[in-house]
Amino acid sequence: MSYIEVENLTKSFTVRKKREKGHLLREKTTVQALKGISLQIEKGDLIGYIGPNGAGKSTTVKILSGILTPDGGRVSVDGRVPWLERKKHVRHIGVVFGQRSQLWWDVPILDSYCLLKDIYRLTDADWKTRLDELTEKLDLGSLLRTPLRQLSLGQRMRAELCGSLLHRPELLFLDEPTIGLDAVSKLALRDFLKEENRKNGTTVLLTTHDMEDVAALCRRVTVIGHGSKLYDGTLNELLARYDTKRTVTARYDGEVSLESLPESCSMSRDGEDWRIVYEPAKVPTPELLSRLQSVGSIRELTAQPQNIDHMIAAMYREMDL
Repeated sequence: MSYIEVENLTKSFTVRKKREKGHLLREKTTVQALKGISLQIEKGDLIGYIGPNGAGKSTTVKILSGILTPDGGRVSVDGRVPWLERKKHVRHIGVVFGQRSQLWWDVPILDSYCLLKDIYRLTDADWKTRLDELTEKLDLGSLLRTPLRQLSLGQRMRAELCGSLLHRPELLFLDEPTIGLDAVSKLALRDFLKEENRKNGTTVLLTTHDMEDVAALCRRVTVIGHGSKLYDGTLNELLARYDTKRTVTARYDGEVSLESLPESCSMSRDGEDWRIVYEPAKVPTPELLSRLQSVGSIRELTAQPQNIDHMIAAMYREMDL
């Protein structure tokens, strides 16, 4: 049996529209957020759970964390049903919502950590050891006595992550954890999560729109759309389906003509640099490079794959998401 078992999970919400003029009651519609999702996740996995806005990602996380009760289906997390055994369940999980906080806004973050110690009934020794470890790794030592409202967004996210990991959870849910972070903060957070997963065997379910996060962290991705599972496998296999265009930039010694390149290639020139966009399915990369070398002496050559975001956007368009 897998650590997390999800079978035919369904959830719908009732949405009330704005009352129209002359009408006594507001119209109601039912939105099907999840339509029979099934998942199996092993202990220690680091999974990317991706899809467009409204796909059902956050709804799945809230059900797995015990916040919501599904309409139908079966869910088991290490043998527990999250919404039926919520008190027992939350002792083993940590949750970070990128746009919501579990720490108190107007008090120093250390005070929030002290309260979390009591909530999770941690011993003073265990709490102190874990807090020292996390504050060092997340560079929070100088911020412990600063109220949360005075921290930058990147500092707040590090503080939230520390709070979620104080009780050493076996399972960590990350919902848009790097939203709004700068490049330095993102890299530091990714390194920390990889180390936490490797060292402590923490199972991580990551939902995000930042595909660089997924590429850097996740060994496996699950794609959902319109409440249904569309793909479950490795990111490389997924991207290979949509890696339809690549770019090569070449700089030559002297003037050259690239008229001999296949018509399917798109060429442009910026100063000394030739930029060639091609489709590997029509022109294999070795063949293109051989043709580029045959027209002159290459001084500099740069090959670039298609941007991950462009490939994911192409996938969403093809899947009508």
